[in-house]
Amino acid sequence: MSNKKTEFKYFTIPQYRQEENYLSSMHEKGWKLTGITMPGFYHFEKCEPAKVTYRLDYNQEAVSNKAEYVKMFSDCGWDYLFDFVGYSYFCKKDSLSGEREEIFCDDASRLDMMKCVFKGRVWPLIILFFGVILPQLCMNVVGYGRGGIVQDVLSVVFLVIAGLYLVLFAVMSFQFYQYEKFVSPENSGTLYKYAGIFTILLAIAVGIGFFFHFFNS
Repeated sequence: MSNKKTEFKYFTIPQYRQEENYLSSMHEKGWKLTGITMPGFYHFEKCEPAKVTYRLDYNQEAVSNKAEYVKMFSDCGWDYLFDFVGYSYFCKKDSLSGEREEIFCDDASRLDMMKCVFKGRVWPLIILFFGVILPQLCMNVVGYGRGGIVQDVLSVVFLVIAGLYLVLFAVMSFQFYQYEKFVSPENSGTLYKYAGIFTILLAIAVGIGFFFHFFNS
């Protein structure tokens, strides 16, 4: 039997909790994490089954002071593993009580991390969508049926890409809503905030459909 194995798993940005639980369960089965490669291949090495807690942290400001950042976690008993797409991976053997430890002391810290993730990972996608994809779609649709088969194909391609981006934004927004509701269930404004985001996404989708229909008619 091989001492190494690789599994493919895909976790979205707000699903870091599910990823942590997956890694902990693998270690309990006798497979410790050794690395991750794109787009989602998790590499494991055979080990003694043990209850180990895995935790992820997203802190781009710590890049310039990596040694101090790692030492801070090390002083609290956490073993630094590696970085992957902005996340730092840590693990720690469970206490004798069986309780899995946290790297965040309160819910506010968890939300702060997700806000950092949003700024570092989601904002670039939003800028790309509104700065490149949407303008290109509009320009190609305006010339749809007039600029030849190439422009028509490009119009359809950008329409599909725009649709995929809107679906991606909708899925991420729903997952962010679930996460924020889980962390701060008492916050009554969460529902209204994400309802507004879904309304904007729906308005953009309807606007794109109307725009494409108008210039195609």
